[in-house]
Amino acid sequence: MPNPAESVFPQALVDDFTRQPDLPAFEFQSRPVPRGEVLDLVRRAVANLRAAGLGRGAGVAVTTAVTPAGFAAQIAAHLLGCRVTGLRPGLTPPQLAAVLAEDVEAVIADATTAGPELAAAAGAARILDAERDLLAAATLTGDELDPRGRPDDIALITLTSGSTGRPKGAAQTYRSLTDHWSWQPARRNPVTDRLAAGYRRYLVFGTLTSAVMLEHLALCLLSGGTAVIPESPPVFPQVWERYAITACLCTVPRLYQVLDTLRGRQGPAPDLSRLRVLLVAGSPLPAHRLAEAADRLGHALHQGYGLTETGMLSLLTPHDLAERRGQVLDTVGRPLPGVGIEIRDPRGEPVPAGGAGEIWVRSAGQASGYWYDDEQTRDVVRDGWFRTRDLGALGADGFLRLVGRARDVVFVNAILYYAGAIEAALATHPDVDQAYVVAAPDDRTGEAAHAFVVPVAGRVPDPDALRAAVRAALGEPAVPATVTVLDAVPVAPGGKPDKQALTALLPGAGGAAT
Repeated sequence: MPNPAESVFPQALVDDFTRQPDLPAFEFQSRPVPRGEVLDLVRRAVANLRAAGLGRGAGVAVTTAVTPAGFAAQIAAHLLGCRVTGLRPGLTPPQLAAVLAEDVEAVIADATTAGPELAAAAGAARILDAERDLLAAATLTGDELDPRGRPDDIALITLTSGSTGRPKGAAQTYRSLTDHWSWQPARRNPVTDRLAAGYRRYLVFGTLTSAVMLEHLALCLLSGGTAVIPESPPVFPQVWERYAITACLCTVPRLYQVLDTLRGRQGPAPDLSRLRVLLVAGSPLPAHRLAEAADRLGHALHQGYGLTETGMLSLLTPHDLAERRGQVLDTVGRPLPGVGIEIRDPRGEPVPAGGAGEIWVRSAGQASGYWYDDEQTRDVVRDGWFRTRDLGALGADGFLRLVGRARDVVFVNAILYYAGAIEAALATHPDVDQAYVVAAPDDRTGEAAHAFVVPVAGRVPDPDALRAAVRAALGEPAVPATVTVLDAVPVAPGGKPDKQALTALLPGAGGAAT
């Protein structure tokens, strides 16, 4: 195996594909795409990017459909030592323009993502078509697969939700990706080896800019597996049977849909016997729902905890679930080997085992900070440790439990949105004097935002107009599920708005909302 100190990302991937050129890397439109064919795409993309004047340190944004060509374009940019920013779906035009203004020289797009909005936001950045421009015939020099990135260069910027208005870019160095457990086989351990064994046929969908999707795509490819890209948007759980899927990522809302389907199905259930890894992540999963999932999908069910900025940090396995049968399933598993987790009090001091506090983590593959945001970087990165702002407890048994958040946030379809940003968007409406937002569980989206507003005297806010204000500022997922108009907000003893009291007003908690 290569020594992490002797190669730079993505050398391990290139070496693996070179050793096994006939092994399918992808199954795309029902056609196997061998690793050697992907390397040919990468070579051409490197040559054409280089001909376009892009090289080490150049800022390149990527927004493509989930295709082998899109993957090859990103790997090519990394081989040249570029700084790659993944443009996640759902960015509003102002967010897109803000991201592309941060030293981006070129945008790699395709027919599904290029359009007037991207052109308007790109500014001086060139737009390159992933297939027409990068996969065109090119003069090769033989060194296209030689990595040019240096360990301390920024390799990848993964955007957070943009819930503060401007997405933060979690910046990983080439050293971080070189040492990351999923990208570097030499960093594997028995836990990740057992996980990897289930990734023979890994379902890839949605976007390649998702940190967790890309992390587990690497695990699949560098374990000899095939990444299966369905021909149309997947329907769960039927897609697992149709494509003989053995591994899949699953958000909490999608798991709810699967459980609803299995619970209410009439006639034969889909054959899920091939499924080996169903990794649920992205937002908290209530203990009773985890227990039901374990009963129905226990042979494959895993629960992971992690951040965009750190990758996966802990893992709950089917073995753990079987051992804990009959107990309250209120854990997200044990820390992965090589991951440091400390529970600290508000002063930053460690708390005794089993005590609650803020979760701090340290891993070889974590982000070094936020691109163009030194203040946020100083707030969360300290002495090599990363502050998650989640609250938890680490028991003497080694299991991590989540008990709350140090942040006022909402997880909608596994994307984090700050309540304060939604409140600010609501407050821009001339009929609103005060605005407050709380989170509540939602079977469709995992969690949803719920708004409470105090109107300007004599005004009657239109809930649809308020939702439109949020939609324009932050995008559709941040739009409150309910809007409640109050004469005054309840106040806690300390004088602050009492969000627990607001939550008690929600439908299902005895209140009413529109």
